Amino acid sequence: MKFDEKTTTHTDDCCSAEKHNHSHQSSRQNSHEHDHDHSHDHDHDHDHSHGAGASAGLLRSRWMLWLSLAILGVFLVLNYIADVFVPRSVEIVMMLAAYVLAGNKTVSLAFRKASRGDFFNEFTLMTIATFGAFYIGEFSEGVAVMIFYEIGELFQDLAVSRSKRSIKALLDIRPDTVTVLRGDKPMQVRPDDVRIGETILVKPGEKVALDGEMRAASGTFNTAALTGEPKPQVIEQGEKVLAGMISIEKSVEIEVKALFKDSKLSRILEMVQEASARKAPTQLLISRLARIYTPAVFLLALLIIVTPAIFVTDYQFDQWLYRGMVFLVIACPCALTISIPLGYFGGIGLASRHGILVKGANFLDIITKIDTVVSDKTGTLTKGVFQVQVIETELDKSEFIRIAASLESYSTHPVAKAVVMAAADLALSKPVEVEEIAGHGLKGQVDGRAVLAGNAKLLDQNGISYPAELASLVETVVIVAIDNRYAGYFLIADEIKDDASLAVSDLKSLGITTIMLSGDKEAVVTKVARELGIAKSYGGLLPEDKVRIVQSLKDQGKHIAFVGDGVNDAPVIALADAGIAMGALGSDATIETADIVIQNDQPSRIPAAVRIGKITKSVVYQNISLAMGVKIAVMALGAGGVATLWEAVFADVGVALLAILNAYRIQGKKV
Repeated sequence: MKFDEKTTTHTDDCCSAEKHNHSHQSSRQNSHEHDHDHSHDHDHDHDHSHGAGASAGLLRSRWMLWLSLAILGVFLVLNYIADVFVPRSVEIVMMLAAYVLAGNKTVSLAFRKASRGDFFNEFTLMTIATFGAFYIGEFSEGVAVMIFYEIGELFQDLAVSRSKRSIKALLDIRPDTVTVLRGDKPMQVRPDDVRIGETILVKPGEKVALDGEMRAASGTFNTAALTGEPKPQVIEQGEKVLAGMISIEKSVEIEVKALFKDSKLSRILEMVQEASARKAPTQLLISRLARIYTPAVFLLALLIIVTPAIFVTDYQFDQWLYRGMVFLVIACPCALTISIPLGYFGGIGLASRHGILVKGANFLDIITKIDTVVSDKTGTLTKGVFQVQVIETELDKSEFIRIAASLESYSTHPVAKAVVMAAADLALSKPVEVEEIAGHGLKGQVDGRAVLAGNAKLLDQNGISYPAELASLVETVVIVAIDNRYAGYFLIADEIKDDASLAVSDLKSLGITTIMLSGDKEAVVTKVARELGIAKSYGGLLPEDKVRIVQSLKDQGKHIAFVGDGVNDAPVIALADAGIAMGALGSDATIETADIVIQNDQPSRIPAAVRIGKITKSVVYQNISLAMGVKIAVMALGAGGVATLWEAVFADVGVALLAILNAYRIQGKKV
């Protein structure tokens, strides 16, 4: 028996249905180990609609359960409240009808499993217990056991449906059709029929279906589906456009650079769909215990029934059979089979709603053990984009910027681009006689004036003096000379992300140390670390140096999470206990290797992921304690003849419902 069989079957079926509906087959599905049954034996009706309609669909699909509950309710009211005598034959007919309506699929599944030699499972437990109740004439109690068991299953499905909504919302952002230009004629085709190199047309309000490169001069896009940020993003010609973005202002043409199945969005969805296949250690432990627990329960129930015949003088078989059936119902592991996987799945859903994609329940456990977060700098704690931070000049500022940017427009270097961006609103002149001096900068003519723009070495080479303090600045400095005289400088640096400092302080409050690694020069790394409140940092590192440092920390017994975004971070992400990737515009290799993906690139989501892991683990352990505590107490009462099937129903289904509701709370937690 697998304790999580029923729950995981539901989960995998749902994911599979979604994948087929979107014509997207996971290429990595078989890479995970599954220890649950894929035979689709448990075929309760499920509604796979997305959003709030899913809950209503599930409730409607269980009409047989509601009819069964109504029949039981009518009988109990007549027999116990209205004090109306119900003939035994009528009672039997009513209860058999109610039992068939409520339990036909569970009983059918129990027999199918038994025919394959699988006797020790929760379905067989419920079937034997309810058959035993019928045998000794406790018809209403047997029906009640099956009805409440099925109601517990319904609560499970409702909770799963809710926890999936944030995940399913991702699926809705992939359009079913795309407009592709073939022979200059627009054609509506399926996204997976579009080839690399073709041009697609995206109209205002439409979603981009495939990753590509902007062909139009520029376009404004809503990127909230990928980044979680409502602020529109302007994308210029030649820049990347990703599937899931929405064109806001005008129609734009995009050259496709990746197949539909290889788009960043499709890979993100694939990660989410596969997440439920990776089980947490707690789930795996319960599954291993089940191999011992379930046969032991059957044996104990059998001993309760037959052993008293040796020691009790007035032994009555029906009386001890009843006690054995009570024991079986109490021992049924429903609360564990439902609430533990549901708790972890709820944690994955909560994380998704906060822009954090967790690739498996096991990583929710791992993240709670982290005591050290090692982070890359560029693109992780900083924006990874050179921007002009300071402009100093004694000339007219606009004219100074215009002249320098005109010369820098000749170069494609990121530093030169930063200077040109600072002159976005100015009319630039075309530079002439431009010479690029490797490792130094540029020299040329702008509007008939001799201009130099570069580092201190360039001005030294040309015998031009400049303020001595410029040599001590750790950031990148572009010093400008006009007509052989110092004119001013641009201070260019990578901007720190708005929430990076908050992320570091939040991690510190959780007892987690932050260490920063970077390939940038030591002085720059130290300055950024000081601004963020990071005590330990290392600069000038190659990828192998990062691996060496993280391995050294692991050798010291540290539990490491590494956060990065570049392709050079993939090896160290794979080495860390928990690899975290910045996923909005991070490299494909890094996202593929990581265990957790921060979808909106916000560092503050790192401590949020830790808190979500702790919330999930707490709820799961609460459920285990509740289920085992109540069951052990009531099993003792049942074996002693004190508890009836009604108490057994509470101990089994009642505790399962409480555990489900407790797991359900995860979705409403604030992080």
